[in-house]
Amino acid sequence: MNENQFSTDQARWAAVVQRDREAEGAFVYGVVTTSVYCRPGCASRLPNRENVRFFDAWPEAEQAGFRPCKRCQPQLAGRPAPQNEAIVRACQLIEEAETPPSLNELAEVVGLSPYYFHRLFKKTVGVTPKQYAMEKRLGRVRDTLQQDATVTEAMYNAGFASSGRFYEQATTALGMRPAAYQNGAQGLPIWLATKLSYLGWVLVAATAQGICAIEFGESPEMLSERLRDRFPQAEFQDSDPAFEATVAQVLAFLESPQQGLDLPLDVQGTAFQRRVWLALQQIPAGATMSYGDVAARIGSPKAGRAVAQACASNGIAVAIPCHRVVRGNGELGGYRWGIERKRALLEREAAEGVPVG
Repeated sequence: MNENQFSTDQARWAAVVQRDREAEGAFVYGVVTTSVYCRPGCASRLPNRENVRFFDAWPEAEQAGFRPCKRCQPQLAGRPAPQNEAIVRACQLIEEAETPPSLNELAEVVGLSPYYFHRLFKKTVGVTPKQYAMEKRLGRVRDTLQQDATVTEAMYNAGFASSGRFYEQATTALGMRPAAYQNGAQGLPIWLATKLSYLGWVLVAATAQGICAIEFGESPEMLSERLRDRFPQAEFQDSDPAFEATVAQVLAFLESPQQGLDLPLDVQGTAFQRRVWLALQQIPAGATMSYGDVAARIGSPKAGRAVAQACASNGIAVAIPCHRVVRGNGELGGYRWGIERKRALLEREAAEGVPVG
């Protein structure tokens, strides 16, 4: 196999369409609508191209919040080195356990010292065994709630013994209480406003916890419809003075980024995504970092591609400044709201003469 043959997304998509066995080991692909990742030759139904994300290796897919396909078992592809076999085995144990195994239990099963196993696991997967177990449990919560189960059933199915612990962690991961997530944010008050800016129309939306969306678009109708699709059962509220002040802060920041933007956020994402988004918030206005730099900052230096996926998944523009992340060669790379908006944001910050650091 010549891995360079499958180095571009175009070549990888062609391999997926053809179920090309020659591509085995060169990459895996994730499907955003199912949160599952597969081998190129997987016999599962072909997904729509716009829902597909590519990764160099399975740990990157897991870091981005995807779980392995039970049909093709992509995490077992190829002939892994003994150390990688240990990590794959540990991941299986975590996924199959009703309650998360302890670090010592996992290390003993795979035949490594707890210290070395912990370091190797984080280096390979990108998160600690405890974080990995938590993401798997929260993944079960999402899946169970989407199957019309009760919140109590979701809690026990995911292995949570304490309801207090469950609500604390599930609410953080889902961006709302589990019952609200299950019902399309039924009854959840969300304030929204659309305003015209130098970047076009901008939507700002917030729950009682904080800003849940800042998005750019071509029309207020399109932006509002997108938000309503995301939270179909929410109770959208008329503006009030407190929310108007929040919107004014966002618009003022767009015009003068040197003043900063410090507002509470209500985010939904995996543990890895939240680590990336926190790192982005620490990049000062007027500065940029590469995807690899961000990966190194969060302690996962080989996760540059997964960092790019986390940036693409960010739904809160400018407050989580993914526009400040560029390619290693200095090129702008992609941007969820269009490359021209990214360029305009960076040019505005540079023109402001914001000191770096």
